[in-house]
This record gives sequence, C-alpha cells and structure tokens, in this order.
Amino acid sequence: MIVVMNPGATQKDVTKITDKLKTMGYGVHLSTGENRTVIGVIGQRREEAAQAMEAMPEVEQVVFITRPFKLAGREFHPEDTVINIGNTSVGTDEVIVMAGPCAIENEDQLLQAAEAIKAAGAKVLRAGAFKPRTSPYSFQGLEKQGLQFLNEVRAKTGLLIVTEVMDQFTIDEVAECADIIQVGARNMQNYYLLRELGKIRKPVLLKRGLSATIEEWLMAAEYILSGGNYDVILCERGIRTFEPYTRNTLDLSAVPLVKQLSHLPVIVDPSHGTGLSGLVPAMSKAALAAGSDGLMIEVHPNPQEAVSDGPQSLTPDQFRNLMEELKGVAASVGRFI
Repeated sequence: MIVVMNPGATQKDVTKITDKLKTMGYGVHLSTGENRTVIGVIGQRREEAAQAMEAMPEVEQVVFITRPFKLAGREFHPEDTVINIGNTSVGTDEVIVMAGPCAIENEDQLLQAAEAIKAAGAKVLRAGAFKPRTSPYSFQGLEKQGLQFLNEVRAKTGLLIVTEVMDQFTIDEVAECADIIQVGARNMQNYYLLRELGKIRKPVLLKRGLSATIEEWLMAAEYILSGGNYDVILCERGIRTFEPYTRNTLDLSAVPLVKQLSHLPVIVDPSHGTGLSGLVPAMSKAALAAGSDGLMIEVHPNPQEAVSDGPQSLTPDQFRNLMEELKGVAASVGRFI
C-alpha cells in the first residue's frame, strides 16, 4: 500500500503521517519526487492503515499495490532512480560502461586491463576477486589478495570498482574495496546475503539468475530495498534456455519491460549473455537501442591465456573500437558515452 501526499506537503506533514504509521506498527519507506512524496506502507492489516490515512487532510489518496514487488515498482517510485557514485551517475542519459577481466590473475594483468578500458572511455573497472565456479577444481579467484590489487589499481587509475561478493560473511571486506558490490547470477536468490546488503549504504549490482523470471529478479531486488538500501542496479546477463550455440540467451526484451515495471536502472552484460566475443559488439549496440543504462563487458589483455571466460573476452583493441562504435548508437537514441 502507498500513501500519496498532497502536492506541496511539507516535511512536517510527512513526519506526522510516518510517525502515525509507525505507532500503528507499520514499516515506512519514503519516495520523494519533484512534485510530491509517496510513502510505502509495509505490514499486515492494510485496511486499517488505509482507513486511518484517508481521514488525514495531508493525504491525497491511498493506493493498494497489486504487484508483489512493492518498493521496486513504479507505483511506489514513479520517477527513474539515479544512483550517484562519486562523479559518476547510473540512470541518466549517459551510458555507463563497466569493463575488465572476469577474474583477477595478477596485478600486472589487472593494471593493463584497467589502463586500456580507461583510455577507451569506461568509467568502472569490473574484475572478480572471489569467483563462484561450476567446478570446484576451476580457478576460484585470488580472494583477499585480489581485493588488494583492486585497491592498488584504483589508486593508480582513478577508476571506480565493481566486484562480486560471495556471501554475507565477506560483505565488509568487499565493501571496503568496491564502489559497487556485485551479486552474481548464482547468488540472486541468496536471501541471507540480500538482507545483509540491504543494511549497507553502498550501491549493489544485482545480476539476473540463470533461470530467473523477471518477477523473481525484481523480488530479489525487493529484499535489498526493504532493508533500506535503495541504490540497486539491475543487470541482465542472459538466461539458460535450450539453445546450445550460445552460453546463455540474452533477453534484451527484459530491459524495456523492467524499465516499465521498475524505477531501478538496468544494465546489460553481453559477455555472459552470449559467451562469444564475436557477438559482444552486436549485442552491446542492441542493448543501447533497447534502453540499457549501461554495459558490463569483459576485457582481457590476452584472452587466449585467461584463466576464466577467455572465449567471451574482448582484447583492448577490440574494446576500443567497440566504444567508438557505441557512441554513434547512443547518440541515435538520445544518449551519450
């Protein structure tokens, strides 16, 4: 249920309503737009709250939300969410590109990739210190040493950092390093982890699960939002289907659909979405045309020697060429890189 305040309602009016709801035992989430404030009401006995709110002169209307994702939905937050990270914003007309190797192998490899993507125009370095792998015998990442390398490379390049957290026990050490904390596809429904991420005040990039529906994806975001962390970036990275020629099926229709349903920014990972470096440029361009707020692209100094995801990684030269091509696509849909 949401309570829509009258246009021009003062902060005192909003406080009066939220205090009353809290005394009645409800959870309260505020969404303040340019013209009015919306109060999300969480709890049982919604009819009781509705009757009380409709009697308040400061309230314009009470609306019951039928979709299960209350806070992620546009009923609660009609305007697009913009997430500010340092001097970079996700969810504006600027398309934010995050790029780098799948896994951190050593400091030199990471620095080479970082310098290359920065020179090409990327704003965020993506690289995994902790690597969830299908096989327990595959490279699992450098873990804490990888985080140290990320800190050192950020100091040298000034790039923002996005890296993955594996569980609720390592959130603090990852948060000390990362500007954006990534929840990978395999952890999208790790609800203990999502609840803990709701308690921190740092942006979370939430990847869609391998076989997750759009509603399940948004409900996973709801766990984070309900904890009070409203800085969530959704990432479409392909879903598992019957098609064997690509690693996953990149669901680009999810981008405009989710942007209709939710106010949260959406980016696309064409590298995992296809598993083939030769398809990444075309799918990157298509993602921008579909309305994506950003891209996450794997770039490795030498993909043939990569310990993880080499076949889907671009070389620095390929990435530079792609970034030039993307500028034209972005301009054609009223955006820029």
